[in-house]
Amino acid sequence: MSPTRPNVSRREFLVRSAAAAAALSLADGAIAAAAPAAGRRPKLLLRSSWQTVNIGDIAHTPGVLRLLEEHIPEADVTLWPSSVDNGVREMLMARFRKLKIVRAADDVKQAIAENDFLLHGSGPSVVAEKDVARWRKETGKPYGIYGVTIGSVSDPLRELLTDARFTYCRDSVSLKVIQSAGVKCPIMEFGPDGAFATDLRNDAAADAFLQKHELTQGRFLCVIPRLRYTPYWTIPSKKRPFDAKRHARNEELKEHDCAPLRAAIELVTRETDHKVLICPEDQTQMAVGKEMLYDKLSGDVQKKCVWRENYWLTDEALSTYVKSEGMFGLEMHTPIMCIGNGVPAIVGRFEEQTSKGFMWRDIGLEDWLFDMDRPEQTARLPETVLSLVKDRDATMERTRKAGEYVKQRQRETMAEVRRGLGLAVS
Repeated sequence: MSPTRPNVSRREFLVRSAAAAAALSLADGAIAAAAPAAGRRPKLLLRSSWQTVNIGDIAHTPGVLRLLEEHIPEADVTLWPSSVDNGVREMLMARFRKLKIVRAADDVKQAIAENDFLLHGSGPSVVAEKDVARWRKETGKPYGIYGVTIGSVSDPLRELLTDARFTYCRDSVSLKVIQSAGVKCPIMEFGPDGAFATDLRNDAAADAFLQKHELTQGRFLCVIPRLRYTPYWTIPSKKRPFDAKRHARNEELKEHDCAPLRAAIELVTRETDHKVLICPEDQTQMAVGKEMLYDKLSGDVQKKCVWRENYWLTDEALSTYVKSEGMFGLEMHTPIMCIGNGVPAIVGRFEEQTSKGFMWRDIGLEDWLFDMDRPEQTARLPETVLSLVKDRDATMERTRKAGEYVKQRQRETMAEVRRGLGLAVS
């Protein structure tokens, strides 16, 4: 269902009106909300880019940037990131050459003063809640929340979401959470994770890897394992202390969780001519893939598998996925990027994860969503993975339908962003 357009508030009218030269003086003496000057391009500030150790967290930003580029080409976009290190800044700038990135305190302050609309990008929560609250307090200008998971609602968050122009949740479970918590935002709907729209590519790197490891386009699947809790304490740059409780939980269930993936690998490689690429979504998963998948495979199966030992960035990963026949595993954002680019993808989830996995139900792929804590579901995982190869026509049709629904929602949600900037919607 298309979003219902809310009534236009006074502060939004000031942002929209090209003729309004005066600023709205806020009662608490904070920075005034400046209205766009006549003839000036609208300016949007994107708060996103949470970390770079996970290609899915990286993908949130280029996905939303692509949507803004496609649906709101007349706007100037500034990115306010938490992290764009490890080559991510360069990758983003190569794809979005007009993008402005601000991180220094003075630059952020100026961006807050100059921009007309704040868009909080996709994430596991309203990650930058404090920054959105700052925008609201200092400017009074409109803002929106785009494609997030929300597990609980505090009193300050309830107020922040209620005052937003829109709150788009990336899964229906989150939507029910905010509705039951008494959030009164004028638009509260399902809005796809921004990563669905990611179109980054590094074909040269992907082709070189495939050639080196004798992987033929259209003749391999990708698989991604994971532990119940990401062991961030093993990544030096994160500087996290060792978590004994989470480590124990990981050790307890890693065989339980990875055994169905191995069974799927063995079934595919023995019943088809396809190979399997064991690859990571975050920097901890190369070790998991080797220990729990590759090293435990039967000898004949292992010969038809490739273990990727190095981490990669989103552009090379996506160039590889689109050359595959599909993917399966225990991560979420590789499947998101795959479906967004017409590649079949199967998701396994478990209790410790957020509700984001349920978006597979929301986009019509419930049969490709597996609860790893339910034996009756994990038992059918290998055959479902095999069907990606053997029942190709039906597989691609399901992928196409899910992708079309996502694109429909992207169009509808971006129309609301346009309205927030005071732009016409056709």
